[in-house]
Amino acid sequence: MVDIGVQALVSIISHLLFISITWWALQAVQYEKWMKPNKIIQIRLLLILVTIAIGSTVSNFFLDYIFLSQRLPMIW
Repeated sequence: MVDIGVQALVSIISHLLFISITWWALQAVQYEKWMKPNKIIQIRLLLILVTIAIGSTVSNFFLDYIFLSQRLPMIW
């Protein structure tokens, strides 16, 4: 039971960490050139959604890699 709680905590921290890193990285892109003028709310919402999508995907990859590498010794 404790292992499930630890795994949940690691997953939450991983998701938040990778979403934060993705947000930081996406700040380097100039969105104003791609978007229509006076659509600031839509641009920010899109940026938030893209950040969550990319950060969650990278976090899931990272967590799957850790999970699978922990079970790799069981192959023998």
